[in-house]
Amino acid sequence: MGIKVADQIVEMLVENNVKRIYAVTGDSLNELNDAVRRNGKIKWIHVRHEEVGAYAAAAEAELDGLACCAGSSGPGHVHLINGLYDANRSGVPMIAIASTINTPEFGVDYFQATNTYKLFDDCSVYNELASTPKQVPRMLQAAMQNAVHKKGVAVFGLPGDVSSMPAEESATSMYNYHSETILRPSDHEMQKFADLVNKHPKISIYCGIGAREAHDDIIKLAQLLKAPIGYSFRGKMGMQYNNPYEVGMTGLLGVPSAFHAMHESDVVILLGTDFPYEHFMPVKNKIIQVDIKPERLGRRAKLEIGLTGKITDTVAALLPLIKEKEDDSFLKAQLEFYDKVKENLNIYVEETGSEKHISPEFVASTINEMANDDTVFTVDTGMCCVWGARYIDGTGKRIMLGSFNHGSMANAMPMAIGAQLAYPDRQVIAFCGDGGLSMLLGDLATIKQYNLPIKLIVFNNRSLGMVQLEMQVEGLPNHETEMVNPDFKMVAEAMGFKGISVSEPSGVKAALKDAFIHDGPVLVNVFTNPQALAMPPKMEFDQMKGYALSISKMILGGRMDEVLEMVKTNYKHMKEVL
Repeated sequence: MGIKVADQIVEMLVENNVKRIYAVTGDSLNELNDAVRRNGKIKWIHVRHEEVGAYAAAAEAELDGLACCAGSSGPGHVHLINGLYDANRSGVPMIAIASTINTPEFGVDYFQATNTYKLFDDCSVYNELASTPKQVPRMLQAAMQNAVHKKGVAVFGLPGDVSSMPAEESATSMYNYHSETILRPSDHEMQKFADLVNKHPKISIYCGIGAREAHDDIIKLAQLLKAPIGYSFRGKMGMQYNNPYEVGMTGLLGVPSAFHAMHESDVVILLGTDFPYEHFMPVKNKIIQVDIKPERLGRRAKLEIGLTGKITDTVAALLPLIKEKEDDSFLKAQLEFYDKVKENLNIYVEETGSEKHISPEFVASTINEMANDDTVFTVDTGMCCVWGARYIDGTGKRIMLGSFNHGSMANAMPMAIGAQLAYPDRQVIAFCGDGGLSMLLGDLATIKQYNLPIKLIVFNNRSLGMVQLEMQVEGLPNHETEMVNPDFKMVAEAMGFKGISVSEPSGVKAALKDAFIHDGPVLVNVFTNPQALAMPPKMEFDQMKGYALSISKMILGGRMDEVLEMVKTNYKHMKEVL
């Protein structure tokens, strides 16, 4: 072919619609980097930390299909790990190129050597190392096939010396094939499904991200069954909009209405969700689960019926079998309860806070009002997830990305990089915790380098808020959860882009307006109330007892002022769950 292996790899990536490689170049990656430069049809995105590159690629993969990141020998591999775990658990198709030491140095404990098989095996659906040019195109093709069709991370190991060798023509395909398939349960199983829901009067539907494409048919199903619709966090943006039957989320970040609807039902239908918290699942009623991956069936709850299929195909086939219910009293009761929950949530918006104790609920709600109807939101794990979950509304065009399965800190800013590169004409807003942003602060420079117009909203509560809540429900007083932060506004300005600080509630709207109209990256540092916590929709007695015990310990430790502020801020949440 007259080209190097590195050139062949880049050509294959381009042919399979990969637009960028997120990486820190150096050593074993240099040949690949140079091939990208020569090719000109793909962009090398120079991140400051490989973890950021993995998160950015994960966001791009979720938004735009196959994406790619890379890490060089040894430390570069290890830095990728957290982002790869997140991508693999989220089920997004991603290629991770792990360049290694040269092949003659294998097995002799050479400088920066890592065992890529052991290192990446637990966070990938494919993990192989090419040691000859002939292997490269076949392995890379297999990696892309596995990433796309198994929906996960494919690790392609590439020794530095192999990448510089002359490429060899592949005897097999170098293009990944996408085939549309219909996948649903058999007619017999569909009839069993229909018979069960037709027989019982009180039905509820719970949807995950796998149900997103079936939105319209699920609404039709709910109308026939007079069923309320709850959803997971990942399912929210796909199911909340244009949905007269929605009753919100359940789970740690959810609201009582969805929890109540599921537990009061005769039958719960789980569609496209692998919701992880079994404590929020009902145990006395009948559960039907439909998922495209049969290995997920029944692993969160005992099922009456477990079915394999795409939600789009399954619900479409189910609709003609459903007998419309006349009694809508159960549905009305759940919707009325949800209205009360929304009224309660709005109290926190109206109580805007005080100096350096701005209500984070007010901030999130204001962003919801001011953001575009097709904004891409990214949310850090922790309290930022709570505010995004409860106050950002779906429109049918909005998207929300986060570390929803892996639950890692520091994901919002890196994911915003990938989202903005994938969708350069759309508004991208990152809900950043001060703890999360601090972990990967250096990649603010990446945002500036590519002049990405990301809007970073820092919920600066000077603490690890979710950890604080976790300690309290376990009966432990807060300890080492406080944070001494830099001036994030000055940090942004030092990085070369606009920084804004907000200390008073009255300044929130003006600051956000200024940020959103600015043509370039902006960091808005909002001093939020560190005592603003969020109770889950269901608290066990032991958790309530633990919360009371932690308060008592704080009082005995002389922290009465902090206790009073915490109770004053959160007493309405206590009413929700008691």
